[in-house]
Amino acid sequence: MSRIRFLYALVFVVGTGSLGAEIAVARLMAPFFGASTIVWANTIGVVLVALSLGYWLGGRLADRDPSLAGLCKMVLAAAILLAAVPFVARPFFDISVEALDSISAGAFAGSLLAVLALVAVPVLMLGAASPYALRLAVPDVEHAGRTAGRLYAISTAGSLAGTMLSSLLLIPVVGTQRTFLAFALAIALAAVAGLGWRFAPVAAAIAAAIAIPVGTVKGSEDGAVIYETETETQYAQVVEEPDGDRVLQLNEGQAIHSLYKPGSYLTGRYWDGLIVLPFAALERPPERVAILGNAAGTAARMYGHYFPSARVDGVEIDGELTEIGRRFFDLAGPDLHTHTADARPWLRRSDGDYDVIVVDAYRQPYIPFYLATSEFFDLVREKLAPGGAVVVNIGHPEGNDDLERAVAATMATAFSTVIRDPLEDSNTLLLGSEAPASPERLLAAIGGLPGELGNLAAIESQRIGPMLAGGPVYSDDRAPVEWLIDKSILSYASDR
Repeated sequence: MSRIRFLYALVFVVGTGSLGAEIAVARLMAPFFGASTIVWANTIGVVLVALSLGYWLGGRLADRDPSLAGLCKMVLAAAILLAAVPFVARPFFDISVEALDSISAGAFAGSLLAVLALVAVPVLMLGAASPYALRLAVPDVEHAGRTAGRLYAISTAGSLAGTMLSSLLLIPVVGTQRTFLAFALAIALAAVAGLGWRFAPVAAAIAAAIAIPVGTVKGSEDGAVIYETETETQYAQVVEEPDGDRVLQLNEGQAIHSLYKPGSYLTGRYWDGLIVLPFAALERPPERVAILGNAAGTAARMYGHYFPSARVDGVEIDGELTEIGRRFFDLAGPDLHTHTADARPWLRRSDGDYDVIVVDAYRQPYIPFYLATSEFFDLVREKLAPGGAVVVNIGHPEGNDDLERAVAATMATAFSTVIRDPLEDSNTLLLGSEAPASPERLLAAIGGLPGELGNLAAIESQRIGPMLAGGPVYSDDRAPVEWLIDKSILSYASDR
């Protein structure tokens, strides 16, 4: 009975590690490949395949060597491999991202290869533990069904515990690296209990690894990293460039999410268009502005400076970015209100009556699909004041407009007027409004704008044109933005 109870305990611990590793590896990959449904599908798919192969392999190994020592040695080897994952991951991801960037292969291939390389083997070995334990636990054919049911129920309970522990406790409290090590240590201790204390140094080495400092994703080639942190949702760096400008980079660092130029409120980048383009529809300066996807507050700071009487609501799902904005990006304003919330639920609960709603939450190429659907833009229209306008920043691969066409077609289901400003090679602004909007209206508004904005408006009016036609309409039920983006990147790569 003591042997069977040990096997029950072992499969429970192994179950926690297998599913806990799945959650942790998705978190580990997010700074490099995002956390889209495609990345999750790859992660889950690889884990399931590895577990399936493990079940098959475990049965064969158990028939060949039906011994507790054989089982525990395999589990201990899996613990060692699992403990190694966070240490080899980041250098491996750096190499993978650079290689994939060179051919623009997209998130699908990158995330699939990363999961295969990192967790497939240890998860396969953990999957082999259950059929191996079943072979050792069954005393006779008469009790086979009852014993098998108990073992797999206990293993599944362990998997549930691992999922909850990793997502709700370990990752938020101790971080991703130490989450891997915690599961590896628990598995190693269980294996050592079956092998004897001569194998204890292996568990001790894994325990000692918990004290190793957590590494960073990667440095910046364009300036000095003056601050970096891993928030609850992503990795963030503040980089100070040689000219004194500060930029906020998130995750893989492929895009700039906020920009601060000391002594200036203008940026020379797409943020300037977020404050000027609305006047292609507005008849007066805005009194209420909502910015969905505020990051460190570049647009909010601009609106507060040029329109000090306007209430500005900056909405950012990652509250730590707001703190970074206050500390490093001069995020402030006469009537600025910051909110830590997901954009769409926040907008639904808001009082509305906004003259301008800025949507800058598309973290290309991994954008929240629910901010690109007809239902979302219906909500935006409902929350706009009469004559108000929504401006959407759309990042896209250079030379590819598939995402822009889809968002434009979707916006057109809610707004009678949709126009575009292709202000950068990889950024296009779309404006939607129930009021007429045109370059002529933007030119007519110049007289009422602050001097700096007037010059920008004159330049921007030359770029404004009608929306691009031919895109699909997205809905809450069907909005394949991840697939569209990856297809766009692959198409772009094939033309290089």
